[in-house]
Amino acid sequence: MEEKMTLLDAEIGKTYTVKEINTDDDDMNSFLFRLGCYTGEPITLISKKKKSCIVAIKDGRYNLDNLLSEAIII
Repeated sequence: MEEKMTLLDAEIGKTYTVKEINTDDDDMNSFLFRLGCYTGEPITLISKKKKSCIVAIKDGRYNLDNLLSEAIII
């Protein structure tokens, strides 16, 4: 079985495909969906800080906290 990799495990500068959003929180789900972050979409990790990740989704750059980053399975 393949181990689930979250955005927190990603390499900086690499583009991944979102496999799933692992959350039961509807607000978090709809927030990520509005950013364009949903299953099948490419996401690029630009940089990682202690408490957040900066990612590129579609034409935007976003700062996601670790809770959001952990919910994004790549």
